[in-house]
Amino acid sequence: MSNSPEFLVFGATGQQGGVVASSLRKARREVRAFVRDPKSERAKALVRQGITLAVGDLFDRASIDRAMTGIQGVFSVQTSSPSGLVTDDQEVAQGKAIANSAVAAGVAHLVYSSGAAAGKGQTGMGHFDSKSRIEEHIRCLPIATTITRPASFMEMMMLPGMGLNTGVFTFFMKRDQSMQMIALDDLGRINARILCKPERYAGQVLELSGQDLTGKSLEEAFSRAAGRPIRYQRFSEEMLAGNDFLRQLTMLVDNGVVSGVADIPSLEHEFGPMLKLEEWLRGTAKTLFEKALNASEADIVLR
Repeated sequence: MSNSPEFLVFGATGQQGGVVASSLRKARREVRAFVRDPKSERAKALVRQGITLAVGDLFDRASIDRAMTGIQGVFSVQTSSPSGLVTDDQEVAQGKAIANSAVAAGVAHLVYSSGAAAGKGQTGMGHFDSKSRIEEHIRCLPIATTITRPASFMEMMMLPGMGLNTGVFTFFMKRDQSMQMIALDDLGRINARILCKPERYAGQVLELSGQDLTGKSLEEAFSRAAGRPIRYQRFSEEMLAGNDFLRQLTMLVDNGVVSGVADIPSLEHEFGPMLKLEEWLRGTAKTLFEKALNASEADIVLR
């Protein structure tokens, strides 16, 4: 790590960190990625992009401190409890450890990727409230920070079990109800720009989204992209009654806490055009969409 890359990216073998690291490399910036297993395929893919690896564990503060050496800007994102890999308290501890380490190392700028539900009061769902707790901690530290709050990822709709392969797509909002979403590619390039221009974005909290979508607009876009009818429906009351996680999340969509409040025209004025769903389905997500359309019954995880 003696070449001292400009930026340290956490979560680089995951979705958010991966697109941020790649976007920074496309901007010809030097990047160090914090990884647990340097032999994993995703870690090797980072190396092929010219990204330096810092091996460590988010439960090991000393390894975080070593990775911070010589770094100017940090992108911080943590795994949430729905993954089954960490508890809510562990996520908070990891978020705090990264921020504290950045301060101790004299890092100039920290970008924390939070969530759309953060900063809007207690939700009662730990994996949302954990992000508010990390935000509160970061605000008290003597370091320039930018907090980004992404809306739901478009990629989430491609998960097995949402029904694209059956011709009936099931999701959270009502047919005429709006929910904001963003493509990971946009998330990556926006956070990369923020890291590259700390003097412009330090001290800001940015709600990030690319498009307001309704159940009806999903139905129309998916049908056109698939070349056959894809009907939209909200999760049934029976399913919600039997699944506390889905029921609580749907309630937060209904009351607006997780449906998104980003000013999309202002974001596009600042960061350029956002990927819209139909463009995304034809481009970056084409393979994902085809895989979801052709998923077998064995892939179904939600019924």
